[in-house]
Amino acid sequence: MAGPELSAAQAFIMALPQAQALGLQIEALGDGRAEIVMPYHPQLIGDPATGVIAGGAVSTLMDTASGAAVMSHPQASGVTATLDLRIDYMRPATPGQAIRARAECHHVTRSVAFVRVTASDEDEARPVAMATGAFTVEGKK
Repeated sequence: MAGPELSAAQAFIMALPQAQALGLQIEALGDGRAEIVMPYHPQLIGDPATGVIAGGAVSTLMDTASGAAVMSHPQASGVTATLDLRIDYMRPATPGQAIRARAECHHVTRSVAFVRVTASDEDEARPVAMATGAFTVEGKK
């Protein structure tokens, strides 16, 4: 995805109220892949005793990155909605560190796109969470 299509996808994602509230930043977007970063912020803490980011913020990051990957896939129309997102939380994110979601839309049918996504802090060898999802899609006309 390049030019106006990429700009439109980025504008759409960044217009989402959840993306704004979480401070999401698109690092890369195109060809069925998306990389989005969520900076650490005290307002996102789920457990004040540990300073760990809330799981809901992580799931929103992963869902947004997944949808962005679908929107940027060459076979997709650019419009999508989440059908299913199964997340495995593997460990708490390190307090004070940003969380990065990398999503890949690896298969597209006439009506469903399938995505894999990983969320990591600075220790990329040990993911915070991994997910697989299914998203609505309309083929390009």
